[in-house]
Amino acid sequence: MLKDQVAIITGASRGIGKEIAFQLAGQGMKLTVVGSSDEVYASAEELKQKGFTNILAVQADISKEADVQNVVAKTMEAYGDIDLLVNNAGIGFFKLTEEVTFDEWQKVFEVNVHGVFLGAKAVLPHMKERKSGTILTISSDVGRYTIANGSAYTATKYAVQGFSGSLAQEVREYGIRVGTINPGMVDTYFAGGSQGVPEKEDWLKVEDIAKAVVYMASAPKHMVIDEIVLHPLIQQYPIA
Repeated sequence: MLKDQVAIITGASRGIGKEIAFQLAGQGMKLTVVGSSDEVYASAEELKQKGFTNILAVQADISKEADVQNVVAKTMEAYGDIDLLVNNAGIGFFKLTEEVTFDEWQKVFEVNVHGVFLGAKAVLPHMKERKSGTILTISSDVGRYTIANGSAYTATKYAVQGFSGSLAQEVREYGIRVGTINPGMVDTYFAGGSQGVPEKEDWLKVEDIAKAVVYMASAPKHMVIDEIVLHPLIQQYPIA
């Protein structure tokens, strides 16, 4: 169902975003992989070495409108269409609120919220013209409840949930679907952590999140999956 469709994936240099790229390429999609550092070119080369040929890598700061517009322009030039946007890029940290600097607060909003807004805004004209498209955002389970020492990160995820819900209502008449994937603890590099360490053995894997993306993107055109919430079995969390 996804074969020959076009996807833009942000935060694709490593971790969840990189695995999303591999999973979508495996479905036969043409990809634009986006990263804030030159690591994204190495990820693209890995994909090509696996035999996936339709891979465009763009280094960009998703909190800057000009960079995001450039990603979309290059994708349209390369492929002529945009079927799927995966807003995966995100940052976070855990501190007491009084220890958070304004620069830190602002930066996490710039990436986690402004980046999602700018990505959606940039692809919408193309999707509206075609009356088709899917916008998925990798959010978090803390967009549904609060945690201590995560005021900035949690606030951005509540913002993403609100934005996505509102956007979904705006664009439904154009055949555009909007959804969020809200994982709990994932074995990745989040908040300066390491991937594959023993203490994360029972956490969700990046493949779990990537498969959720494939599932949502592959849904029949008449169906929208508003959100998926997933946790490792070991994680205790409030029931909403």
